[in-house]
Amino acid sequence: MTKNDALFAQSDLPLAFNLLTRLPFSAVDSNRIAQSAWAYPVVGLAVGAASACTALFTLWLGLPAPLAALICLTIQIVTTGALHEDGLADSADGLWGGWDKTRRLEIMKDSRIGAYGVLALILSLAARWAAICLLLSQNPVVAALFIATSACLSRAAMVAVMAVLPNARASGLSHSVGQSSIQTAGAAFAIAVTLAILMSGMSVFGAVFWAILGAVAVGLVARNKIGGQTGDILGATQQISEIAILFSLVA
Repeated sequence: MTKNDALFAQSDLPLAFNLLTRLPFSAVDSNRIAQSAWAYPVVGLAVGAASACTALFTLWLGLPAPLAALICLTIQIVTTGALHEDGLADSADGLWGGWDKTRRLEIMKDSRIGAYGVLALILSLAARWAAICLLLSQNPVVAALFIATSACLSRAAMVAVMAVLPNARASGLSHSVGQSSIQTAGAAFAIAVTLAILMSGMSVFGAVFWAILGAVAVGLVARNKIGGQTGDILGATQQISEIAILFSLVA
């Protein structure tokens, strides 16, 4: 077994942070980008925990829950460079703005944002802000754990789509990263569920179901409209799954 065939490697975590965030981690082995996807939930945990702790701090300073929720979302977006939000917007524009696979992929590659993309971003931000605001209003400490849980599980959903669907195009971020294996996706979900249970208890299995449902929904639409996944589709998967998880935790 070669180094690149191993399920885990020491370089995987910094690689995952490099790909999914703007944090200054040095890439050790860029040949393992696809294999490093098992670490995506750990990256999600870090992003979620940082934003949740910031929200708790702002509440401690006396800011109301709506502002704390807004700051929480801002921290997530700044930390990730709006990577997932960009994917959601491009996916919305392409999947619903094109009439065939070729045109849809062209639109998704276009850096300009259209009406569908704007609407998708507004709805995503509004949905997450409302859910986080409600959670912080009910129990701030539990809310912080739920925020970290949703960020963690939604990154595992990305890996599932990445492993199950082929690349829809012969270039782009997803193609350069490569297709993760089913074993990598299984490891990502095992890590995500374990971390989620440690943070939120056994009741988190409902959130796991919604994370899977979000991934399945995006995956089915992507397979039907473009025949596979792209980096934008993975970003959309993260966003839709996170919204589904947060809504399940609010209910």
